[in-house]
Amino acid sequence: MGFTLRLLASLTFSWVCFHLVLGMTDQEKGTIRNQVTEMFEHAYSNYMEHAYPADELMPLSCRGRVRGLEPSRGDVDDALGKFSLTLIDTLDTLVVLNKLDEFEDAVRKVILNVQFDNNVVVSVFETNIRVLGGLLGGHVMATMLKSHGNKMTWYKDELLHMARDVGYRLLPAFNTTSGLPYPRVNLKYGILSPLSRTGTESDTCTACAGTMILEFAALSRLTDESIFEEYARRAMDFLWDKRQRGSDLVGTVINIHNGDWIRRDSGVGAGIDSYYEYLLKAYILLGDDVYLERFNTHYAAIMKYISQPPLLLDVHMHNPTINARKWMDSLLAFFPGLQVLKGDLQPAIETHEMLYQVTQRHKFLPEAFTTDFAVHWAQHPLRPEFIESTYFLYKATKDPYYLHVGKSVVDSLNQHARVPCGFAAVQDVRTGNHEDRMDSFFLAEMFKYLYLLFADDNELPFNIDDYVFTTEAHLLPLVLATVCQTCSRNITSVELEKNEGSVLSHMCPSAQSLFPNNPSYAQKIRETYRDIVLDASSRTSTERDKCMEPQPKSFPSLQTKDFVANGMDHVEILKQMGFTVVSTNDGRIQLTHTPDQAASSQNGQNGLKFIAEIIDLVQAQTRGEMTSFAVQIISPPFLGQVVLAAGPAHFGMDLSKQEHGVKGTLIKAIPYTACLDVANSDEVQGKIVLAQRGDCMFAIKARNLQKVGAIGAVIIDNVEGSSSDASPVFQMAGDGENASDITIPLLFLFHKEGTILLDALNENQNVDVLLIDKSKQLGKESKDVEKSTGEITIHIQIESVDAQIAQLELGISSQSCPGPESTEHSDENAGRLEEAQSQEVGELPSDAEQEAIEDYTSVPLDFKEEVDTSEETDKDEL
Repeated sequence: MGFTLRLLASLTFSWVCFHLVLGMTDQEKGTIRNQVTEMFEHAYSNYMEHAYPADELMPLSCRGRVRGLEPSRGDVDDALGKFSLTLIDTLDTLVVLNKLDEFEDAVRKVILNVQFDNNVVVSVFETNIRVLGGLLGGHVMATMLKSHGNKMTWYKDELLHMARDVGYRLLPAFNTTSGLPYPRVNLKYGILSPLSRTGTESDTCTACAGTMILEFAALSRLTDESIFEEYARRAMDFLWDKRQRGSDLVGTVINIHNGDWIRRDSGVGAGIDSYYEYLLKAYILLGDDVYLERFNTHYAAIMKYISQPPLLLDVHMHNPTINARKWMDSLLAFFPGLQVLKGDLQPAIETHEMLYQVTQRHKFLPEAFTTDFAVHWAQHPLRPEFIESTYFLYKATKDPYYLHVGKSVVDSLNQHARVPCGFAAVQDVRTGNHEDRMDSFFLAEMFKYLYLLFADDNELPFNIDDYVFTTEAHLLPLVLATVCQTCSRNITSVELEKNEGSVLSHMCPSAQSLFPNNPSYAQKIRETYRDIVLDASSRTSTERDKCMEPQPKSFPSLQTKDFVANGMDHVEILKQMGFTVVSTNDGRIQLTHTPDQAASSQNGQNGLKFIAEIIDLVQAQTRGEMTSFAVQIISPPFLGQVVLAAGPAHFGMDLSKQEHGVKGTLIKAIPYTACLDVANSDEVQGKIVLAQRGDCMFAIKARNLQKVGAIGAVIIDNVEGSSSDASPVFQMAGDGENASDITIPLLFLFHKEGTILLDALNENQNVDVLLIDKSKQLGKESKDVEKSTGEITIHIQIESVDAQIAQLELGISSQSCPGPESTEHSDENAGRLEEAQSQEVGELPSDAEQEAIEDYTSVPLDFKEEVDTSEETDKDEL
C-alpha cells in the first residue's frame, strides 16, 4: 500500500511538473494573441496604404506588385490577375480576428472596384483557391454577420455573384477530353480564342487538377447551379482512375489529354499535396462516402510506402520501394494537420516534431531540406503549412507544448521577417536576406491559424467547428452537405477492405479516446525524436544513410549530357558521387571530385564515369563530331555572307535533322525578353523572333513565342560584350521537364553576334535569316563570324594517399584569335594550373543555361512561387 501511494505521488508530481514547464496561462495566451493581431494590422495596413488595389505588396519597395510593370517571375506571376488578390484573400481573416469594421469596408471595396474581365492569363489552381475561395469565404462571413443583425445589413450576396462570375471564367479550362483542367486560362478570352494566349499546355500537376472540388461544390450549392461541382468531380474521378493500381499512388504531373503520367514520383508535398487534402475534406464538407473511401485507399499506400517516420519521402509510383529523392519540400508540413483530421495522431506528432526541430535549427522551415535536415532550397516565402498543422495538433490534444511552438513562430516572424512596410519573405534562411514579396497567403492563412491557436472559442464571432478550411484556409460551412438537391452523388466506389483498421477509418476522430485523460501522451511520442535533428547534423554521411533511411536506396547515376548545373536534383546526385559544384563570378562551373567523400564506393565510381563522359564529349568535339549551328543572313545586301555562330537548345526542333534549316523574316519580340504575353502577336505570326536572354527560363520564352505563331526564335545574350570569340558555344537548357510541346527551333547568340543581327534589322526593312546546321549553310565560301572557342581543363590534385580530387573547370579562352578578355582568363587559368597537375583535354562542346531551380513547371503555384524564384536566375549550366 505504501509503495502504491509513493508511485501515485511520483506520477502526480511528474504530471504537475510537466504542466509547470509547458503550461501557458490565459494571460500569456492573450498577450500573444494581441501580438498576432498587431502583426496582422502591420501587414494589412501596409498593403492597403502602399499596394492596394495591386494584387500584392512589395514590402521592401513599399509599393504594389502590378503584373507587367515589374520584372517577370515566371509562373509565380500567374497568381496575379489585376483583381486585388491580397484584399480578396484576406476577407474572412478579418472576421476571424474580429476586425468587423475593416471587413465591411473591404467588402465594399471589392464590390465597387474589382473587375474580372481582364485580358490576363492566370493559373486556374491559384485563382480557384485564392480568388474564388476568398470570395466564397467572404460571402459566408458576410451572410453570417448579417444574420446576427449588427453588421452587413446592406449586403445582398454581391460577393457570391462575383464568385459565380469567376467560376464561369474558369470553366473553359475544363474543356479537355479527360476533364482535367488546363493549368492556365485567360480571364477574358478563355482557352479557345486566338486572343487567349494559352491553351497549348499539355500537362498539369495532380494538385492543380485535384484541388477544385471544395470551392466548385460550394459555388454549386450556394447558387444551385450544379455545373461547377460536376466539372470538379469529373476531374477527381479521372485522377482516381489513373492511380497506379499496384501501389494506389498517383504521380506528380499528368497529361491533361491522354492521362499519361509525365512525372511519376509520388509524395505528399508539392504537386500532389492538396489532392489528398481535398479527398478527405470533400467527404467532410459534402458527406459523400466515395471521397472518404478513396482517401483511405491512398492513405494506406502513403503510410506503407512514403511514410518513413518521422520522414515523408517521395517514391516512384510504379516501384514504391525506391525513393525518388533524398530531400523533402516544405509544403508537406500540412500533412500532420491532415492526419489529425484522419485521426492518426502518432505519425502526425512524429512528423510535426521533426519539422519543428528543423525550424529551430534554421529559424524558419527551408523551402526544401535533406534527410539529414540540411538546407536544400534556402528560401522561406512565409509559408503557413507548419503553423496550420500546429493548430490542428493543439486543437486535438490541448497539449500546451504546441502553444510554445506557435510562440516561436511569432517570435521568428517579428525578429527575422518584419520590415517597415510589412513582412518580407526570406530569400535565404542561412543569411537572413529578404526578398521583396509578401504573398497573399501570408494574410489569408498564417495570421488566421496563429490567431486561432491562441484564441478561446468564446473569443471568436462564430463557432469555428461549423466550418471546414480550404487549402487556402477559407471557411466553408458544413451545412452545405444538406444543400443543392440537384447535385448528383458520385456513384463510383471502391471495395472496402475488411480489416480491423476499416472501422476506425469511417469514424470521426475522438480526442477522448485518442488521449484518454493523459496529457503526456504526445510528449512520450515526441521524446523518441527529441534530438533527431541535432543527432543527424553530427553524423557522417555514411552514418546518416544508415540511420535516417529505413530503406537505404542506391542513388541514381547521372549522364553528362543530362546534367543541369543549377538543377537541385542533379546537384544532389553529384554530391552523392563525391562532387562539389561551384559557380564562379564569370559564369563558369567548377566541379571538384573527391572519391572518398562519395556516399558509397559505387557512387564514387559513378563520379569517375561522369568525368570520363566529359572527356569523351570534349574529344568528340575536337574530332569535329559535334554539330555546330549558325544564323545566316540571306537577304540583300548580305546574301549569305554573314554567318553567326550560334548555340542550340536542349528542346524544340532539332536543326541537325533539317536538311535546309528554317528560313524566315526577322522581327523583335515585344516585350523583348518574351517572358510576358507577346504584345505584337499579329506581327510575329509566321516569323523568326528575336528575344533577349533573362527574366525567365528559355522554355517559357519558347512557349510564349510559339503560342503566337512564331516559326523560330533567336535568343540574344544580355551580358554586354559577350561573344563567341571569348566564350564557348552556349547551349540552352530546358526547365527540367518534358518540353515536347515546344516544336519551334531556337538558337542562342552572344551579345556581339546578336548586335550584328539587331543592326541589320534596324538598317534594313526586311531581314531574312536561315537557322541551320552550320555544315549545311548556304555557300561554303561564306565569311564566318564564328571562332573555334573554349577549353576545358581537368585538375588532378593528390591531396593524400587516400583522396584524389579531380576538378573540372570550364575555361573561356579561345583556341584561335584570342581577344583581350580571352587572354586575361587564360592567365588566370595558368595561375590555377601552377598549383595542380593539369591536363588540357580540348574544347568543351557547349555551355547551357538554367534560369530557375524548379525541377517541374506544372505544380501548384503556392509551391512554385517559391521554387521558381528560389535561386538567382541567369546562372549557366555545364
